[in-house]
Amino acid sequence: MAAIPTLLYVNFTLFDRNCRPIEAHMSKTLYEGNLFADYFQIYLRDAAHPELPDDGIDEVIARRIAVSPHAIIIHTARNMTVPVRVEWCDERPALVLDAFQHVVETHFDCPSGELVLAGLTDYDPTAPRLPVKAGTLGVRVSMSGLDTISEDGLEGDDQYTLKLWSGTEPTTVRILKSWPDK
Repeated sequence: MAAIPTLLYVNFTLFDRNCRPIEAHMSKTLYEGNLFADYFQIYLRDAAHPELPDDGIDEVIARRIAVSPHAIIIHTARNMTVPVRVEWCDERPALVLDAFQHVVETHFDCPSGELVLAGLTDYDPTAPRLPVKAGTLGVRVSMSGLDTISEDGLEGDDQYTLKLWSGTEPTTVRILKSWPDK
């Protein structure tokens, strides 16, 4: 008797902690490493536009992000070397808040198709260059480990994850989850 081929179709559904289905999207890691967040700041900007945001410091601390037409500055919890991960997503990623303490989302333009990622006082010519799709980019900055910062602010397990995607939404800042400063 001949074997009858069987086709098996498997439909995977991912669930969050509350058993709600979430969509899985493809992402690619563009950078994973450590950056010195001098003055509590790291930036991501279009390679052809060196201008950085100059929002008032109180607003930046509350939102933990400053935005200009071609760049963002992220306000970190420590004035030290911090772990940073940058991912490119094929579309706006599903919103996951449970794993993070502060989440903020905005958009900026990258007409060159190349981003520069650096600490505020890093030597720009040697900073990592990240290839992206040219145009308006959505960015979600998710911060975790903010509750692990030592009293003196020197030690901690804080982490900073940036998810980028091609987006056309307006350049407004949305705080999706807020971590209160002490």
